[in-house]
Amino acid sequence: MENQLAKSTEERTFQYQDSLPSLPVPSLEESLKKYLESVKPFANKEEYKRTKETVQKFQDDIGRKLHQKLLERAKGKRNWLEEWWLNCAYLDVRLPSQLNVNFAGPAAHIEHYWPPKEGTQLERGSISLWHNFNYWQLLRKEKVPVDKSGNSPLDMNQFRMLFSTCRIPGITRDSITSYFRTESEGHSPTHIAVLCRGRVFVFDVIHEGCLITPPEIYRQLTYIHKKCHSEPDGPGIAALTSEERTQWAKAREYLISLDPENLTILEKIQSSLLVYTIEDSSPHVTPEDYSQATTMTLIGDPAVRWGDKSYNLISFSNGVFGCSCDHAPFDAMAMVNISHYVDEKVFENEGRWKGSEKVRDISLPEELVFTVDDKILNDINQAKARYLKQASDLQVVAYAFTPFGKKLTKKKMLHPDTFIQLGLQLAYYRLYGRPGSCYETATTRYFYHGRTETMRTCTVEALGWCQSMQDPSTGLLERQQKMLQAFAKHNKMMKDFSAGKGFDRHLLGLLLIAKEEGLPVPELFTDPLFSKSGGGGNFVLSTSLIGYLRTLGVVVPMVHNGYGFFYQIRDDRFVVACSAWKSCPETDAEKLVLLVFQAFNDMMQLMNTAHL
Repeated sequence: MENQLAKSTEERTFQYQDSLPSLPVPSLEESLKKYLESVKPFANKEEYKRTKETVQKFQDDIGRKLHQKLLERAKGKRNWLEEWWLNCAYLDVRLPSQLNVNFAGPAAHIEHYWPPKEGTQLERGSISLWHNFNYWQLLRKEKVPVDKSGNSPLDMNQFRMLFSTCRIPGITRDSITSYFRTESEGHSPTHIAVLCRGRVFVFDVIHEGCLITPPEIYRQLTYIHKKCHSEPDGPGIAALTSEERTQWAKAREYLISLDPENLTILEKIQSSLLVYTIEDSSPHVTPEDYSQATTMTLIGDPAVRWGDKSYNLISFSNGVFGCSCDHAPFDAMAMVNISHYVDEKVFENEGRWKGSEKVRDISLPEELVFTVDDKILNDINQAKARYLKQASDLQVVAYAFTPFGKKLTKKKMLHPDTFIQLGLQLAYYRLYGRPGSCYETATTRYFYHGRTETMRTCTVEALGWCQSMQDPSTGLLERQQKMLQAFAKHNKMMKDFSAGKGFDRHLLGLLLIAKEEGLPVPELFTDPLFSKSGGGGNFVLSTSLIGYLRTLGVVVPMVHNGYGFFYQIRDDRFVVACSAWKSCPETDAEKLVLLVFQAFNDMMQLMNTAHL
């Protein structure tokens, strides 16, 4: 009886899904008021006046009608945005997703027990995989703790997409297939796919009802590694996943038409728990400089990445690890959760396997051999060439700022996330002499299937403070007051936007309703200030806090003349990863990051000296 009671009170990962509130539709007046406020830093008096009139006209006429239709839609759906967002942010996008949409990042094991060391790739890989499989089992048993904010449970749906999930390319729209099931829901695939030198292997991770151990995984990886390093490379079908989406969809259809067995192989890769990548390269990495490791997780060898897979676990020749993930099925926080879990386990066990060395008689990995012809081989070569050309244009720097971190900002009563965001605003202003339209991710996981909301962090208050910092006639006390006003504004916005009171997704909903109704695009969306302030995905700064753990990640900039800016916050340091396109003469990721670090020091100095 006691046992049963203990069992029934134990929280299960997905138990609150049915009781989460529906995603609300904000009021039209509120959204438009917030939108107007967000364009102010980018407008002169005349431009602002015109936009204000456009917004008023929209509110009084077509906006009201579209809003009514949106409210109608929301009545029948627990999340009125979910399907729209998935399609327009991910599945309809035709750009090659592996480089333009996926996110990636290095693992932090190098900071403790696994510094770069040649000859450790397979042994460490077997331990890392084993911890990943344990997490998969916890998820299957619904024992992964529910994320909460205070006492409120957050939506956990995205965690269902970590394993055995894959995007399938379509001619005009992709789709997502997830084969994952919890234990109570039934069978879930139990094999992983391993990519090495253009070849594909699979093996089962369950033997006689239990997980295979690190020594057993090591044997499987050694077999694959030896085979691939003593025989010719495979065709590298995986490179096709780095292609423009329609192009890949057509190549995939052709591949299947060559031999029905090719479809069986594709489905084995799609349904695998994850794709494990064996890379031959060895990125340089230190706890202060993650640049090369971050770059290579994002843009490594396309012949050993399955770009559509929700989870590619990447191992480099020098025992450095990372991951690359398709962004469509989940946001980074799901990946951060498992990365942190694995990192903690590696740390707790001092990077070693402390169990039995016994290796049972397990069947060797099976190689999946595609039937190919000259056309496919030519498609692969073209895909590789295009990918490597675009990849070589990407600049990524990832540096640690070590003079202080969360501890000191908290001591000064400054929110560390806001601290970094304002430091970025000041750095951008100093670099360009103008404000930078900035997107920061706000989570909406308080709501059923909630994902993200755009928070526009370039506020009137932030701009006023940046200007005061560059104006020699402004005194220290006034600068400090302006900075604290900018802090207060940012903190309030973050609270509001996470509570479903943002406006960007609301405006997107109104635009999509207009499109569905066959109406012309309302003037609000064609107004120059709409895109100048970041609307329509035109933010020059695309940013996100990756969390308060050791995990780091990066994506490419949203626009050609912009930056991707991602950061982790720790007690004693801030680690920043920043991307930019080399072919844009205006951008320089390293310069921006160093200016951000200078801004951090200036802000702290302001707090220390202004009141003296």
